[in-house]
Amino acid sequence: MTAPESGTRSTNHSALSRKIFKGLLGGLAVGLFAGTRTAVLAPLADAYIGLLQMTVLPYVTVSIIAGLAALNGAQGRTMGKRVGLVIVLLWMVALAIVAVFPLMFPPRESASFFSTSLTQEREPFNFLALYIPSNPFNSLANNVVPAVVLFSIILGSALISVPDKKPLLEMLGIIVKALSRVTNFILELAPYGMFALGAFIAGTLSLEELRYMEVYLVSYIVMALLLSLWILPGLVAALTPVPYREILSRSRGALLMAFMTTSLFAVLPLLTENAKSLVRDYAGSKDDAEAVADVIVPTSFNFPHTGKILSLSFLLFIGWFMGEGVPVTEYPRLAGSGLLAMFGSANAAIPFLLDMLRLPSDAFRLFVTSGLVNARFGTLVAAVHTLVVAILGTCALVGAIRIDVRKLMRFGVVTVLVVTGTIAGTRVYLQASVDPTYQMSTMLTGRSLLSHRADARVFKQGEEVAPNPTGGSVLDRVRERGVLRIGYLDDSLPYAFFNSRGELVGFDVEMAYELARNLGVVPEFVPVSRSIFDKGLDPSVCDILMSGIVLTIDRAAHVQFSASYLDETVGFVVPDHMAAKFSDWSSVREMGRLRIGAPPAPYYVQRIRDELKDVEIVPFSRLDDVFVPHNPPLDAFAMTAERGSAYTLLHPEFSVAVPMPHPAKVPLAYVIAGQDVAMTSMVNIWIEQKRKDGAIDRLFAYWILGQEDRPTHRRWSIMDDVLGW
Repeated sequence: MTAPESGTRSTNHSALSRKIFKGLLGGLAVGLFAGTRTAVLAPLADAYIGLLQMTVLPYVTVSIIAGLAALNGAQGRTMGKRVGLVIVLLWMVALAIVAVFPLMFPPRESASFFSTSLTQEREPFNFLALYIPSNPFNSLANNVVPAVVLFSIILGSALISVPDKKPLLEMLGIIVKALSRVTNFILELAPYGMFALGAFIAGTLSLEELRYMEVYLVSYIVMALLLSLWILPGLVAALTPVPYREILSRSRGALLMAFMTTSLFAVLPLLTENAKSLVRDYAGSKDDAEAVADVIVPTSFNFPHTGKILSLSFLLFIGWFMGEGVPVTEYPRLAGSGLLAMFGSANAAIPFLLDMLRLPSDAFRLFVTSGLVNARFGTLVAAVHTLVVAILGTCALVGAIRIDVRKLMRFGVVTVLVVTGTIAGTRVYLQASVDPTYQMSTMLTGRSLLSHRADARVFKQGEEVAPNPTGGSVLDRVRERGVLRIGYLDDSLPYAFFNSRGELVGFDVEMAYELARNLGVVPEFVPVSRSIFDKGLDPSVCDILMSGIVLTIDRAAHVQFSASYLDETVGFVVPDHMAAKFSDWSSVREMGRLRIGAPPAPYYVQRIRDELKDVEIVPFSRLDDVFVPHNPPLDAFAMTAERGSAYTLLHPEFSVAVPMPHPAKVPLAYVIAGQDVAMTSMVNIWIEQKRKDGAIDRLFAYWILGQEDRPTHRRWSIMDDVLGW
């Protein structure tokens, strides 16, 4: 009965796979045809993802408990010791492969706008809350997968020695069947879900992002084939009498079926029979082999296989894609949490791990879509893993494991050479196929003002500017002339700067236009020297200075400031490879004596000296001077994280670091000419109004966070660019 049932199930999976594939192709075609219009399908795509995750944790909990509880005491102890070691060995191999994934990724210069996550103090890693289920129901409700899995393992193991457990096992079996039916129903919806996902991603994903997805797909496929065709079967041949060629030859049909149907469950009976025949012919008695393999295969099905663990590489890819990378120091946490999380479905584990590593949650959509390609290779790896566990586990239980040092050394040397060659070859291919040209700088320099503004006179550095008329209050003079003269500093990214079209733009330029509009006058922009901080802002130069000016006590002694309109965060601009070290004051102190550049503001200097007793401060007057070579070189530059992030878009070899704990804030304000009280009072009221009506928040999102208030670049689509509809 086993063979026909398996064949029917395999046929059904094959038909469903074809439907899913057609649904995906249809979605991709619609996305390419309609472009960004497919964004309306996002709710359907998210709804399908939610359905995929709905039954995962309940199914994992019940199936692990039922699978372990069905064992008797002797089976549990023996398998826990011997087969458990085999599974752990394969886990270590898989995690080692995941760890080397980033070596295949080509070098990529990347930078990003300011992110509020830079200033958020990371909560300390709570090992107990993650792994110890003090409240299993809370863990289930909050998707704490490792704690749920551990609870299930403990409860299932405890039930092994409980008498009269048959009624409970029958009930758990019924629940598993019910959950399986729900899962099968959701799978029937897969063609429609994949259509929505494919259309949304193909229509809204930028062409650059699509090119970078190739990096992950190629890397995953290469490593999946390496594990399936050499590392895992080669390990069996090195530890047992079973020949390498026979492993792949006898299991070829089952492995091909697993690859085509993407269903490991469908080929479990075939893999069990293959393992039995190989052990029977090369390693031990028929009865022992059959009895042991029949227990090992279904039990090991509840544990993460190599294919699932290989999915952890997606997190390393997203880190690379975001330009930051997952720090090596996070690898142990990723391995431990990822291993336990993978006891369940990857659809539950990946969102949990993305959140744990503070990677974008939206990346899960890419994971689901990439699974349409990677699922076949992942299932192939899973099938080989299951076969290997059955063979090694059975050999361990019947005493057929052979430790031959020469054989193991030969396997190890060949594996290292093959893995090294594979990594090098893949990296060369990806470097050639992925355009490494850095383009993020245009994300800032290509920006225009959010709203269409009336023409304004803009004077540049070196141009002759007639003196501003004086006499009376600044506010009265502005209203009388009908002109508001605004001063700006020409090195004030992202508050005031010239874009690639030669237009003066930025957060404060936008605010200046708004102020002039509210006063009913015409704006006029003039460059201003930083010397005004020492002698005050002369009314003959301009009426107000709006250019991201940090309000400090020493400056307030010479100039009249308005109320603060924005806060910035004190941080450092450092070479990329030093960002992690400068993200914590304790690690900064451990580096010893440092040379740190700082603006000529006593506040910055004092802040640095309060934290670092042994430090050499090197003043710089212009922010542009930060990014020129220094002799001797500087270790870091003190700069606010908000404007530092803007500068790193132009200089991607640098990154912004905000030392923890307790990041310091500094306020920004406008400088009023002639210390005019009436003008100051009016500007203060105006700032409060702009804060209340959301204008400041909207400009902060656009100029500082880099969010798009309106689409600046239309996605290519057949409808627009080929048919011209």
